[in-house]
Amino acid sequence: MKVLSASSELYPLVKTGGLADVTGALPAALSPHKVDMLSIVPGYPAVMAALEGGNQVHRYDDLFGGEARLLRGKAKGIDVIVVDAPHLYNRPGNPYLGPDGKDWNDNAQRFAALSRAAADAATGAITDYAPDILHCHDWQAALAPVYVKFRGGPRTVMTVHNIAFQGQFPASFFGTLGLPPQAFSIDGVEYYGNVCFLKGGLATADAITTVSPTYAQEICTPEYGMGLDGLLRARRGVVSGIVNGIDADVWNPASDSLIAQTYTPQTLDKRVANKRAVEKRFSLEQGDGLLHGVVSRLTWQKGMDIFAAALDAMVATGARLALIGTGEKAIEAAIMAAAERHPGRIGIVLGYDEGLSHLMQAGCDTILVPSRFEPCGLTQLYGLRYGCVPVVARTGGLNDTVIDANAAALNAAVATGFQFSPVDEPSLENALSRAAHSYADPKVWRSIQKRGMESDVSWERSASLYAELYRNLLSL
Repeated sequence: MKVLSASSELYPLVKTGGLADVTGALPAALSPHKVDMLSIVPGYPAVMAALEGGNQVHRYDDLFGGEARLLRGKAKGIDVIVVDAPHLYNRPGNPYLGPDGKDWNDNAQRFAALSRAAADAATGAITDYAPDILHCHDWQAALAPVYVKFRGGPRTVMTVHNIAFQGQFPASFFGTLGLPPQAFSIDGVEYYGNVCFLKGGLATADAITTVSPTYAQEICTPEYGMGLDGLLRARRGVVSGIVNGIDADVWNPASDSLIAQTYTPQTLDKRVANKRAVEKRFSLEQGDGLLHGVVSRLTWQKGMDIFAAALDAMVATGARLALIGTGEKAIEAAIMAAAERHPGRIGIVLGYDEGLSHLMQAGCDTILVPSRFEPCGLTQLYGLRYGCVPVVARTGGLNDTVIDANAAALNAAVATGFQFSPVDEPSLENALSRAAHSYADPKVWRSIQKRGMESDVSWERSASLYAELYRNLLSL
């Protein structure tokens, strides 16, 4: 079976978040299921630099403002089609933001071009290539199912990684898309008088997936649907959720070269070397007390405002904190102020460092994810893998991947972490208190760690579900 995957990010070529991890992992994960996945991605500078044997398979005289080519080859071991459009993608840094930190003012054209190229590649533009499925990710590729709907082509899948990002642009942009007039309608891209890329994809795709079963249910409600819940309820029969996995080779505490000391579920005592390394890196007081970790964007969605408000109470229990992240300035300031109030107890690194995130999972006792909504989340999966016990909000993929350490779960020896709801300061503080209580009993804590490390957080099951989805679509 041939599947063309369309996305604006692809690990290890370009990454700003979890989307890249998913699209980068799926080709290899699906291969054992006899799915041959080819990935189409914009020709950002890093992608062009990594491209090997890029043969031109299609050419455009004018793709949203300039000449462009489709180049087929390999990049860091992944089979790719690269949309080589220098006028749109030959820009350094973040793929979405300019030097001023704001969206590029032509992002509509940039990602309409990706969608158009994906639809063209899926519908005969490339000689001797005819995919069975076109799988599109997030708003940046969401116009591709619309193009296919109105011209005919393969079955289409639309995956929503975060419904808050929708790609809305003025109605005047519609005339540049090359779609028939009827596409600007309730059954197409029209959304309250504007063009909405994601709405178009959700309205026209043959199947809609999200990155966890709980999030698939949540986005059908007004609370989480971000204005698209009505459409999703109307199409509920084609909406499903498949939890993300992680690369179990890259994230493996038994062989991870980015941590101070490797270990296994049978040698958890060795984790202490990583704890010492985290304490040193974050200038924390050394000790055997509870060390919480946070690896997160510091935003309202991630619940970081609630977390910042709970820091004094957390420190009062004797716990310490190592945090790496960046985000909203007010939240950054609140957390930095707490660090100044509690030197040696709270350590902060503003930014992101992949290697340091590995060390934190290996050395912290817990990983905190207090998100208001979380489509899937990968941080808690890394935590499970590394025996870094997740403390998470009961929402989205967090709910689907972490088993709360309530009395019944502890008695049945199935608990893997701590959940709390609602996302407010008292509930978070209660969850931290429950974690501290369990940490005080080494036998209980070790049981929770081991159960988490034994959880299957790889792509194996998820890939089988995607393969099943594809086959079901082809049988329609």
